[in-house]
Amino acid sequence: MQHNLESQRRQYALVERARALGWQDIDVIDDDLGISGSGTRRPGFERLLRALCDGQIGAVFSIEASRLARNGRDWHTLLEFCSVVGALLIDAEAVYDPTLTNDRLLLGVKGTISEMEVASFRERAQAAILQKAHRGDLVRRVPIGYVKGADDRIEKDPDVRIRSTIDLIFRKFAELSSVRQVYFWLDQQRIQLPVARGTEEMREVVWQPARYHAVLSVLKNPLYAGAYAYGRSKTIVRLDTGQKQVHRQLRRQREDWTVLITNHHEGYIDWDVYENNQTMIANNDNARGKVVRGAIRQGAALLAGLLRCGHCGAKLLAQYPAPNVIRYQCSGYLLNRDLACCVMFGGLRADRLVSEQLVQSLSPLAIEAAIEAIGMLQGANDERMQQKSLALEHARYEVTRARRQYDAVDPANRLVAAELERRWNQAMAAQAQIEAELMTLQQGRDLPLSDTQKRDLLSLAQNFPRLWDDPQASPEHKKRLLRIALKEIVATCEGETIRLVMHWQGGDHTQVEFEKIRAGRHRFVTDDDLVEIVRGLARIEPDARIASILNRNQRRTAHGQTWTAKSICSLRHNYAIPVYHEGERQARQELSVSEVAVVLGVTPTSVLRLIRLKQLPATQACAGAPWMLRVEDVERCVVDRKRPATPPMLDSTQLNLEIP
Repeated sequence: MQHNLESQRRQYALVERARALGWQDIDVIDDDLGISGSGTRRPGFERLLRALCDGQIGAVFSIEASRLARNGRDWHTLLEFCSVVGALLIDAEAVYDPTLTNDRLLLGVKGTISEMEVASFRERAQAAILQKAHRGDLVRRVPIGYVKGADDRIEKDPDVRIRSTIDLIFRKFAELSSVRQVYFWLDQQRIQLPVARGTEEMREVVWQPARYHAVLSVLKNPLYAGAYAYGRSKTIVRLDTGQKQVHRQLRRQREDWTVLITNHHEGYIDWDVYENNQTMIANNDNARGKVVRGAIRQGAALLAGLLRCGHCGAKLLAQYPAPNVIRYQCSGYLLNRDLACCVMFGGLRADRLVSEQLVQSLSPLAIEAAIEAIGMLQGANDERMQQKSLALEHARYEVTRARRQYDAVDPANRLVAAELERRWNQAMAAQAQIEAELMTLQQGRDLPLSDTQKRDLLSLAQNFPRLWDDPQASPEHKKRLLRIALKEIVATCEGETIRLVMHWQGGDHTQVEFEKIRAGRHRFVTDDDLVEIVRGLARIEPDARIASILNRNQRRTAHGQTWTAKSICSLRHNYAIPVYHEGERQARQELSVSEVAVVLGVTPTSVLRLIRLKQLPATQACAGAPWMLRVEDVERCVVDRKRPATPPMLDSTQLNLEIP
């Protein structure tokens, strides 16, 4: 169409034919030139119809019917308007009067033939396109990172910088699992991306700052996985306000693609990796609502996006009703407030139980992960420096190219030399900027991990649960690990019991259960055994002494704090434990170790020895608490000590020697 213009010249030659037939006032309508075959809105044809209705046209000239109408509706509309106003239709061969029946019949037949001719051309062309696409040979335009080789074969771009940048995008997505995070990282590191401009024959690669849609297009294009795809989009024709509108549907399901040939050419990633990437991108699409998990967001709720209601199938939303409080609630309740909520429970215990299952499963792999992490830490800076080094090499080439262009021009021709000199200076400034950025990276480069650091990292891997529970561990990293290992978690509620069924990626299932926190209670509840210990100590010691005993035994409050006299007083008040009064112990006929030592006339150490030998009954509330002895037991011991007795034949503290 660009180089063969004879048909266009024939159309404009109709002006001379009109003058030859005696017409003086001639108006050329070429508004639809190049678009009349699309079947959409045609301003030129509409202008012709308006002029016919106004009675301003006496004759309409065209080479053939297909030049005026591409479908029967437009053609017969034109015939009807011409017959009403008495306008003639004139082509390169004859003059037709639409008011005459025979001429209208002939024009109608010619219009139908023209329409069928266009449809046949389109069908034959489309069939040829499909046949070539089924072979994988229909290559119209290749994305950046590929070039057309011999016989339209798809080959990797020979430019090392372009290939390295494409590989970097896929590696960072495998690490960060988010297109948005990859874009932020590229922008933060000031790594530019290649963009192709111009036609396929005259393509020019321009390096620009990273853009989100550029990163997304690379990750979603199956061509980078070595696959040939045709028919990923389709054209939809609709009627809008009486006009035919053509819309292009960009997203189609993979099973609806017309052609898909895997292992078609050399790819940057494998096809399995591409499919996993598409699943991850789809799961990060928050706009799809309940269908997907959603992207990883900030917050301490580790199971956000993984939980699904086992009663109605809706997602469970993570809520934060108060600081350091997590609650999971079925989202179906938000759509229908008249019904009771299917599932709702506190999230801290659920997170802890699921985390324990994950830690138990990943602990055997912790050493391998630590070794891989060592390699990633050592190569993190190398990727950035490699990109900057390639960019610097490209900048040096641009400087050399600009200098050659400047040297090739006549210096006296200042109109050209001044512009080439400006480009040369601009290229040298870009080179200096990249050199400064590379030097900054080299100065801030982390030193290689020492043997001590490697041993520390491996020691952390051996104690993976402690590493998981570390306060500095990022919740985002924990969520990413959970999503890698788990497909989803189905939550059901039966009475006061919450059941979580974890579906692992490998196909296995694990079930955990826990009781809901009753109304009016909270998770900061002191253990029952600790309450009983305080109840026993409160009968013999004041609050300050009780706090000291519990702290020595490494017992903590429900909030994880050490005990004080005030906290002991609060605990006694909550559980109705009376305070210790002086003389209470003597009233119960109980003696301490020191008091028993005075009665027996021995040292306290001797009394403790009698207690260990079980010769003197005594009780103790907990380890480190005072021993309490009853008065009658002490009096019995005094009587036994005063009673004369023969030497014992067997000493319990002496070993026996048996001679056969």
